Amino acid sequence: MTNRASPVYEALAGDIKAMGVSTVFGLMSDDTALLVATLDAIGVRFCGARHENTAIGMAEGYAASSGQLGIAVLGRGPATANAMHGATYAQRAGSRVLLIFGDAPAQTLVSEYGPDTKLFNSVAALRSAGFQPFSGNNAQTVRQVLAQAVDATRHGAAALFLPVDVQSALIDLDETVPVFSADLRASPRIPRDAALRAAVTILNESRRPLIIAGRGAHDAGAREVMIGLADHLGAALSTTVKAKDMFRGHPLDCGIVGSYSHSGGRRLIEQADCILVFGAGLNKQTSSMGTALPRDVPLIHVDRVRANIGRWLHADVAVVADVKKTAEALLELLPPRAEDEKEFFAPRFRDWLASFELSSDFNPAHTARTVDPRAVCLGLDSMLPIDRNVIYDGGNFLQVVPYVSAPSPSRIRQASDFGSIGMGFGVAMGYACAAPERTTVLFVGDGGLLMTLGELETAAREGIALVIVVLNDCAYGAEVHYLAMRDMPTAKAAFVDIDFAPIAAAFGFETATVRSMGDLQQLSSLLARPDGPVLIDCKINGAIPAPFMFERK
Repeated sequence: MTNRASPVYEALAGDIKAMGVSTVFGLMSDDTALLVATLDAIGVRFCGARHENTAIGMAEGYAASSGQLGIAVLGRGPATANAMHGATYAQRAGSRVLLIFGDAPAQTLVSEYGPDTKLFNSVAALRSAGFQPFSGNNAQTVRQVLAQAVDATRHGAAALFLPVDVQSALIDLDETVPVFSADLRASPRIPRDAALRAAVTILNESRRPLIIAGRGAHDAGAREVMIGLADHLGAALSTTVKAKDMFRGHPLDCGIVGSYSHSGGRRLIEQADCILVFGAGLNKQTSSMGTALPRDVPLIHVDRVRANIGRWLHADVAVVADVKKTAEALLELLPPRAEDEKEFFAPRFRDWLASFELSSDFNPAHTARTVDPRAVCLGLDSMLPIDRNVIYDGGNFLQVVPYVSAPSPSRIRQASDFGSIGMGFGVAMGYACAAPERTTVLFVGDGGLLMTLGELETAAREGIALVIVVLNDCAYGAEVHYLAMRDMPTAKAAFVDIDFAPIAAAFGFETATVRSMGDLQQLSSLLARPDGPVLIDCKINGAIPAPFMFERK
């Protein structure tokens, strides 16, 4: 047999390409430079960011958009320390992401002089973020360790460490061929009869049931059967923010429940006499700190993961099962209802929702030099292409979430699973790379943009056709309102008015500044068919607090 010797980094690059991976993200480092250069040389596109957190955000956004494996290749030591925000976000977001880090040599040389300035306990750091890291410390087994790490991403983000000396070691390609596990997806779990009977008993007594769908319901493909169940029961429909627009167009769609709800939907939600939850965690955002849902009404919680049920909010009936199978079973078991038993189908509710306009949800509060962020985003909703991805960073500006739509829950991403700002830019670029034929729109505050300002160069260099809408209140808006509510000085949370348009233009963006609704209307042709990277600096009225600010305890 002919010995086919190859450096480990070449073998790993070949394995990654053989998996069908066409794009990887990262930040060039001497610890992984050989792997990155080889990937690029063999036809796997490498998109290089300017910060490690952004690189991970790009991989996560790519995975969330495409459903494929997202890979970020980073260095060791300081690179890993820089990446902790992104790594923690990716782990909590739940997408299929593999983080490949360089690592210190597996065999320390006695002749080395001086300290290792990159020394950092990266494995311990990643474990603190919820990872069980994989280490490729042996050249003969490292390809198989890569396969194991890839297999682990079926349950969420995974991390692989590659010592620099192992990457350069020679191995026999034929003797080290990795074996990937078959993708054996578990069969959908069927609901137990006892749980179904308990749910049916409660639902039979209900006249104003409310169905809440989370992202788990969307991912299970349960939309149509849930609509059928709602029509059968006479139920109103609502979603969590991660399942936004799942029922758009249905006459009893109440929109998002909780912190990002609108007044049209709240009128029905607060009058529900039974709540049926599918694939949602019912966290503080969905329940508005426990205040969004009517108290003392029975709650049936359906989820395939037992730990999700009753974790944040009470559940009177727990159904641990596939949400689609459960909805189908309930539809079969529940008897037909007379129209007068479907109270939410009465004209006083249906006509209310049919006539409700999002523009009536607030009184626009423009100033001479700024616009109301809610009004400007309602305008953008009608101006931007319908076929779009919508990505949000974090901040007080998230009050605009109800006013911008997306074609489906898979086209919307709120990049704040780690409760911070600064991840949205990378996630949006990942979405855009996965679906370049579709317009990707990033909504970001001035604080989040300034954290990632160097990535303007990344978008321009990599040809990522992103539309960035900066909702610029010249402040850390959430902190301003947080301090004001406590009668504390706000000066340290407020900043000067930075004009982002010329900055972005210097990187090759098409830009505009919006200080009035008239300014926005002049951009209609640009936004209808955006070509290449675009940045719109919207100077917004920072005096408008997000409603969820008042939910804090």
